[in-house]
Amino acid sequence: MEELSVPISAAAFVAAAGVTIVAGFVKGAVGFAMPMIMMACMVMFLPAPIALAMLILPTLVSNAWQALRQGHAAAWASVRPFRRYLAILVVTILLAAHLVTRLSPELLYLVLGVPIIGLALLQLWGVRFHIPPERRLGADLGLGVFAGFMGGLSGSWGPQTVLYLTALDVPKAESVRIQGVIYGIGSVALLAAHLQSGVLNLQTLPLSLAMIVPAALGMALGFKVHDRLDQARFRRWTLIVLVVVGANLVRKGLAGWS
Repeated sequence: MEELSVPISAAAFVAAAGVTIVAGFVKGAVGFAMPMIMMACMVMFLPAPIALAMLILPTLVSNAWQALRQGHAAAWASVRPFRRYLAILVVTILLAAHLVTRLSPELLYLVLGVPIIGLALLQLWGVRFHIPPERRLGADLGLGVFAGFMGGLSGSWGPQTVLYLTALDVPKAESVRIQGVIYGIGSVALLAAHLQSGVLNLQTLPLSLAMIVPAALGMALGFKVHDRLDQARFRRWTLIVLVVVGANLVRKGLAGWS
């Protein structure tokens, strides 16, 4: 296992903290997209493996809080109906994580950018899918692999999970709790996978720990304005920004191959 070096300047650290505050604010305000925003923005000025390392612990802390918000009993009750999806997600995260240090930067930009654009556009357009009970096994397998693959590479499997729960017609209140459990368990898998892959090591671990504070600050600010925001409009503009950021990642990937 080859450990990563950490070529990060003070300016890059400050920029990463700023991005994390914004990402935390979005999560506190509308409940999604923190790791996606962190990864998509930080790879503009940091190598992708380092950006990924920096989001792992803030993501774990925020997701653990969300998963346990209604208590341990409610969290465990949410696991059983989605145990198959969770198992596939976790296994795929563990496998995909090892690709981070093996893919070329150009390919990694494309692998990150294209799904960000696609998932953001699907939510902007309000596309809804429906998974009938007889197709649940195939959906668990296909969406679990896709979400886990993207999670291992980018630290984000939230949009895929939201689309999955929406397609199952899970009630909104229950969906929020289930998302917390899926994100929380997935975050533990992500931590374990990247401790093994070398992305999270003695150099990057302190950087990830340091991002917990700006993430918490951003979330606290987001919680304060949650009730005063026009949720639909804020969510829409967040998704539009993600489309633009994703397009820039694709541009960087294609430019590197030209």
